[in-house]
Amino acid sequence: MNTIENCKIVELPKIQDPRGNLSFIEEEVHFPFEIKRAYWIYDVPGGQIRGGHAFKKQHEMIVALSGSLDVFVDDGLNKKVFQLNRSYYGLYIPSGIWRQMENFSTNSLAFILSSTEYLEDDYIRDYDEYLTKLKKKL
Repeated sequence: MNTIENCKIVELPKIQDPRGNLSFIEEEVHFPFEIKRAYWIYDVPGGQIRGGHAFKKQHEMIVALSGSLDVFVDDGLNKKVFQLNRSYYGLYIPSGIWRQMENFSTNSLAFILSSTEYLEDDYIRDYDEYLTKLKKKL
């Protein structure tokens, strides 16, 4: 069973150049999964929350390509907040962790790499249901 201790900030390579910096991310090098899907979240109105769910199987890596956002993670026992505000840092979140994204800055762009294709059945969207499933695993 994953805990928030398994969530971690990963420093990505940063190649500095007077013409502009370059960073990159490689599957199974910077995070422990093969990429099956990539998506991005942008134009989030002030005060809105994205996410608010957990995945049964999906692992993900979240990178703030532009701007900043806070990622709240919760394993049913502990909670933690990660602020993403550099395009060369990513947050790895394993399956089974409740997460939501808040406090998006103006023009922020969150890029998410996923270990699964989109599967609605993989989502746990109700927090009470999430806690119930965790208790059954203990």
